[in-house]
Amino acid sequence: MQILAIDTSTEYLSLALWLDGRVLTRDIHAGQSHSQQILPTLRELLNEAKLDLEALHGIAFGAGPGSFTGLRIACGVTQGLAFGAGLPVVEVSTLQALAQQSGANKVIACLDARMGEIYYAAYEKKDDAWLEVIAPALFKPEQAPTIQGNDWVGVGTGWLAYPEVLNQVYQDHLLELPKLDHSSHPTATAIAEIALPVFKSGQAKAAHEVAPIYIRNKVALKMSERENR
Repeated sequence: MQILAIDTSTEYLSLALWLDGRVLTRDIHAGQSHSQQILPTLRELLNEAKLDLEALHGIAFGAGPGSFTGLRIACGVTQGLAFGAGLPVVEVSTLQALAQQSGANKVIACLDARMGEIYYAAYEKKDDAWLEVIAPALFKPEQAPTIQGNDWVGVGTGWLAYPEVLNQVYQDHLLELPKLDHSSHPTATAIAEIALPVFKSGQAKAAHEVAPIYIRNKVALKMSERENR
């Protein structure tokens, strides 16, 4: 199976072509230039694989949570490409992608959500499938939910932004500190790995059926809303 995966949920632009187990990737620190770089980089990747978009079996994308602008870019580009090439689509949680790429079986995934908050989820792998122990949500770091058991691994930029707070909350549940991966961003390779069985099972969606996963519904209040508070 040949699929394309896209993630622009953070400051990184991550693309991957899954080609029957062989993977071609591009991971670029794009800052705020995702929209300028994504299509030229994709064309470069397809040229390297000597493939046309129509030869693929589907497109997966990091649906969120993450940067609002980044999520819209990934979703919009995915929908446009999928419409044009007649391809199905799979939306993948960026937090689950962090768990997938960690190499661990029990993962607390946190992305820095800015504004003193984190995007958070906890996953456990059983029989090669990820189970949601705590579903994706938005928390202040000091209010991160309690969790049962130990041998958990923390991944994602939320751990880098709030290390002391999160380590205090989970000090009795984590593996040794050197095994923590604080800085990882969601990668398109992990998104492709998660999406692959969904494509194979025929459960992918039409392009118009997918949407970003924002979690935080509002970044700023309108003036009228502020006056009413």
